[in-house]
Amino acid sequence: MRAVAVAAILTNSAINYAGVKRSSTLQTTITATKVAAVALIVVVGFTLGSQLPHGGAPLVDHQPAATGPPIVFSEFLLAVVAGLFAFGGWHVVTYTAEETVAPERTIPRALGLGIAIVTAAYVALNAVYFYILPIDRVLASTRVAADAAAVVLGDAGARGISTLVMFSVFGAMMGSILAAPRVYFAMAKDGLFLPWVNHLHPRFGTPHRAIAIQAVWASVLVLTGTYRQLFSRVIFTEWIFFALMAAGIFILRRQPGYRPAYRVWGYPWTPIVFVVASTAIVVNRLLADPMDSAAGLALVAAGIPVYYIWCRPRTAATPHRTAVPALND
Repeated sequence: MRAVAVAAILTNSAINYAGVKRSSTLQTTITATKVAAVALIVVVGFTLGSQLPHGGAPLVDHQPAATGPPIVFSEFLLAVVAGLFAFGGWHVVTYTAEETVAPERTIPRALGLGIAIVTAAYVALNAVYFYILPIDRVLASTRVAADAAAVVLGDAGARGISTLVMFSVFGAMMGSILAAPRVYFAMAKDGLFLPWVNHLHPRFGTPHRAIAIQAVWASVLVLTGTYRQLFSRVIFTEWIFFALMAAGIFILRRQPGYRPAYRVWGYPWTPIVFVVASTAIVVNRLLADPMDSAAGLALVAAGIPVYYIWCRPRTAATPHRTAVPALND
């Protein structure tokens, strides 16, 4: 399976290497297909599920979940980590804010619309799973979508759903591979990363060296860690920075002459709730699995000395900031 994951990373990277238009068109096609497939699954699931015994609520032969062990808040927060990973990606749209038309209006709308669509899709899919499968089977399943499809459509339906899940993962990977190398490219432009990365392909116009570095490093991570370790470290570390970013709003508001084009709705309570929730998730993960959390923190902390080494020759001068290549190049 790791070989398959590495092959997917390299294939996606090669597509992005060969041109932004090609990769963005494929990304749009995959996303539209996934949304249509989700709608189809929801309709078919509720339609055929109603023909199951007890109107879409199969008999539960095991002990009802209601009489099981009580829900522990710390365990609930650990479960949220997986949910945050599934719902993640909403912030990637901000990577291209510099080149977005009317970003103060477009970015909030894109964020709101994207989160709304993803939330609706996930809630609808989970409603179908619970409608078709008994709660104990949902809890025990490691491939709940395929199990639900098998109940209403047989083995062929399970295979089809499994294929769709892989297709969806490929599309999600493409979005990350499309956006993230632009960050490394911009860092190199500002003197905060290897100068060698500050280069566009003479034919394709893509930040090809940044894409290649990301492909190699992502493959190394896949080959040296489990899927659970990888997504747990991602969520654990990135939500530290999400919390810091939201906390930064309080500092910015106190700066003289601060006149942002967009102000946070519900200030100060919205960022306060966000910071508290993010901190609770991070601290709980640290307490539950200190070794793996420490490994994630070590990867992030390794960048601190590197940052200061690169910044040292430029402390007397203001970094020169330049735009990263446009997505529609």
